[in-house]
Amino acid sequence: MDMEEKKTLPEQAQEHAKNYFRQGLNCSECVMQTFLDLHGSALPKEIVCLATGFGGGMGHTKNTCGAITGAVMALSAVVGRENPMAKDNMAERIQELNGIYDIVGEMVQEMEEKFGSLICSELSAPHGDFECKARKKSCMQMIGDCAGLAMQYIEKAEQQKA
Repeated sequence: MDMEEKKTLPEQAQEHAKNYFRQGLNCSECVMQTFLDLHGSALPKEIVCLATGFGGGMGHTKNTCGAITGAVMALSAVVGRENPMAKDNMAERIQELNGIYDIVGEMVQEMEEKFGSLICSELSAPHGDFECKARKKSCMQMIGDCAGLAMQYIEKAEQQKA
């Protein structure tokens, strides 16, 4: 059994996401591509394009962290609605969202507690220049953490479904 097989899925996700960052994927793409690689989702690989614009805090505006939005997209790929119109009426559709929002909100709250913010500019500010090595290293760690947390919550959601 190799080392990769001994690691938990969240641990594998952390490493995969960091490696993607080293290869030039943006923060959001790293998390989403890791999900696509490790989860076994039936989603087409091209769906990673949905994550691209969230990099750098949404189009490099340094708003909501792209690693966090990537994690939300990955978790939503598992818990989200494939057909929002499947329920017969608006009340049922709204009710259906509650369980989805609960687990996504729990993950986001855990991230905010862990990192102190969800905002890219606040997370990167201690490092000064956005292009500096220290900021990139910090982001790479956060990308790994977000990918790991996404996988942790995905596992939790799948256990709740079972």
